[in-house]
Amino acid sequence: MSAASTAESADFRGPLDITRAATMVLDVESTVIGWSPAAAELLGYGPSEALGRPVTAFLTVRPAGGALPVEAAGTTGPCPGPPSLVGNEIHVAHTRDGRELLVATATCPLPAGAAGHGPGEPDRILVAAEVEALLYWESRIALLQGLATQSPVGLAIYDTDLRLSWSNTAYEREMGQPLDAFRGKHADELYGAGSFVTSGYPRTLDGVMRQVLDTGEPVLDLHFRGQPPSDPGRFHLWSCAYYRLEDAHGHVLGVCEDAFDITDRYRVQERLTLLVEAGRRIGTVLDVATTAEEIAEVAVKDFAATVRVDVTRAAVTGETAAVGSPADMTLLRVAERSAPGSGTPDPGLPGAGQAEAGQAEAGQPEAGLPGTGLPGEGDLPETGPPGAGRAPGEPRQPYPPVVYPPGSPQNRSLSSGGLVLDESTLVVPLRAGGGILGLVTFDRGAGPDAPGRTPAPDRATTFDNGEVALADELAARAAVSIDNARRYTRERTASLALQRQLLPHHLPPRSAVETAHRYLPADDVTGVGGDWFDVIPLSGTRVGLVVGDVVGHGLQAAATMGRLRTSVRAFAQLDMAPDELLTRLDDLVGQPAEEGSDAYGGAVETYDVTTGATCLYAVYDPVSRRCVMARAGHLPPAIVGPGGQVSFPDLPAGPPLGLGGLPFESMEIDLPVDSLLALFTDGLVEARDHDIGRGLDTLGRVLGDRSASLEELCDRAVAELVPGGTSADDTALLLVRTRELDAGRVADWELTAEAVSVGRARELATGQLEAWGLEELVFATQLVVSELVTNAVRYAGGPLGLRLIRDRTLVCEVADTGHTSPHLRHSAADDEGGRGLFIVAQLVQRWGTRYTPTGKTIWTEQALPPAGTG
Repeated sequence: MSAASTAESADFRGPLDITRAATMVLDVESTVIGWSPAAAELLGYGPSEALGRPVTAFLTVRPAGGALPVEAAGTTGPCPGPPSLVGNEIHVAHTRDGRELLVATATCPLPAGAAGHGPGEPDRILVAAEVEALLYWESRIALLQGLATQSPVGLAIYDTDLRLSWSNTAYEREMGQPLDAFRGKHADELYGAGSFVTSGYPRTLDGVMRQVLDTGEPVLDLHFRGQPPSDPGRFHLWSCAYYRLEDAHGHVLGVCEDAFDITDRYRVQERLTLLVEAGRRIGTVLDVATTAEEIAEVAVKDFAATVRVDVTRAAVTGETAAVGSPADMTLLRVAERSAPGSGTPDPGLPGAGQAEAGQAEAGQPEAGLPGTGLPGEGDLPETGPPGAGRAPGEPRQPYPPVVYPPGSPQNRSLSSGGLVLDESTLVVPLRAGGGILGLVTFDRGAGPDAPGRTPAPDRATTFDNGEVALADELAARAAVSIDNARRYTRERTASLALQRQLLPHHLPPRSAVETAHRYLPADDVTGVGGDWFDVIPLSGTRVGLVVGDVVGHGLQAAATMGRLRTSVRAFAQLDMAPDELLTRLDDLVGQPAEEGSDAYGGAVETYDVTTGATCLYAVYDPVSRRCVMARAGHLPPAIVGPGGQVSFPDLPAGPPLGLGGLPFESMEIDLPVDSLLALFTDGLVEARDHDIGRGLDTLGRVLGDRSASLEELCDRAVAELVPGGTSADDTALLLVRTRELDAGRVADWELTAEAVSVGRARELATGQLEAWGLEELVFATQLVVSELVTNAVRYAGGPLGLRLIRDRTLVCEVADTGHTSPHLRHSAADDEGGRGLFIVAQLVQRWGTRYTPTGKTIWTEQALPPAGTG
């Protein structure tokens, strides 16, 4: 910009100034006796053409009703001051070229001379300018006037010594006093200790303005935080701009400061940001403790010096939200966060004795069920997925109970059910479902500017209405997430309880086999799945081995698995052959699809989740060392011989359960003593990154190590085939090492179907018991043998078999060729028989019948005397 244009833009003289306007000197008769060059330029008439003519030849009065941007009053004003459009006459000017211009005029009367005014004598001066130019000039004057008196932006001018030389009305309001009271001061003297939120600038206002003076580069949107004299003790935030002032010749005059107080806007933006952050970070997992920690971490950064979250024991354990007086609630401190250097003692924190009592009350967690991946019965229910709130394998730390002093804000909040503001402490209840889940305490007792915190405007020690509403919203969001976590905990606890009931808690030692097992559900959130395994004791020291897989995961698959496991156990107690058991199980699985209505006749939508379930069932006899097995669409077992050789027997596959109509086939295998039998589900050997063949090879290599224990083999198999303990499918593994009952513990004889065999059987049994040192059982065993052999002679055919097995119990078996099982009955007082089997049932622990290809076997079990257990 040139110096001329700069001077013109900075010229405060108006268009009607006599030095710039079209000027005409008139006599008393309004005859033009003087004509300025500006008049000649405006109207096109030279002085020779204008002098001596009446002014009406050039100017006529504006027509009535003519439009003007600003209505004129039509009066004359004094000459000395810059005339305004309002108060001037409006005329229509006629130019030499025929155009008409709308002009504003002002008349300045001249003082009378000694001869007075007369024709040809100067009487007054008339100045004229186009209305448009006058309107433009007056808008600029109004702008300057508005900036000085009405603008909400504080304006200040500092000279080259950085001393305040001028300010507008808004700046005076911020200072709380007129300009004369603080003129000449430096900016840092006016605001005291302040700081910049925006980085990258000098540390003081004087430094920023000195930089602007030296470089000429303006500074825009610099956020400055300080305490104005008009509002001591409270911080405000301004958005500032600084630029250098120069005169028309480029000489530096000083620095202009524009400052707008954005404290309220900053607070609103800060609260909105906090709500967005809370929505992003609170409730990321279904875990009560993690959610409590999240709200504490979100709020302590910019909202409070200390945040404490206390929740009810019911929320942690997944029970119903508490409703009632504070005395009915036990609150636990689950989260506490403080800004660096701002921690303050909380009267609600328990002392050492209370903490110890809380630990004793909560208890240390018990060990989980071995090999199942499930918590123990004594565990406090997990409040989220494994590892959500603590590192894997890290023991759960009990949450300390909290006792609030009488009259404390927390007690008042619990009593009223609403938020309580007590000076620098704000307590907000966590409410959900009509009950109270806990309390959130926001504390600013340590002051607004703890070391290490990001500066924030107006962070007073008290909470205003907007901050109270913000705290209420934060607590409401946290309460929803905590309530969801509580409900999840309740459902997961129920699922885990169901799974614990469905799977074996532990496998008791058996004479027939040594066992170890692992169970890993694919659904690590609920901890339940559809795979199962079982070891079922059978008559004659035999043992039933079962492993199965239900399609799907989660609670529904677990419920179906429980139904199948119960059915297998029931069928196994009937001593069914494996192929017959799977046939019965297949029939049972097909039944739900036929159930189409409920008890009231309404239609029921059924989901046949059992269709496609697989199962492997095997029976091992430690006396004969024979194993009979059959499978329904399941993988065959792995068999490891005493020498370490691994094989997968070609067991007939059979169809999966639920298809119906297809037969199952059994296979009988001789297992040498100390053989290893591995039953497993496909989740162990099949994965996305490798096929089932590779998994079987890996399993065979692991099981081939004969020097390792069964527990070690289980751990190695899971570590290599299910790395990290997670799989896309449920995983079950049952390892069985076979044993043999030697001849010294088994005695059997063949008898004829004659009456004399009864006495013979008693003699044989008595002699064997005496040889085993079981004389205490002679009398009872004689009665049992007599009754069973008598029934076989009377109702069945020969030959008869008598077998005694000394195991953990004394087993007595009588075999015959009949196919009718005896049953208990109550004999009348005058009946001559029918009481023998009843007497047998009273003498033994249990008894039963199993059918064989040649007939049946009646068996009994008696407890060994304490001295005979060796």
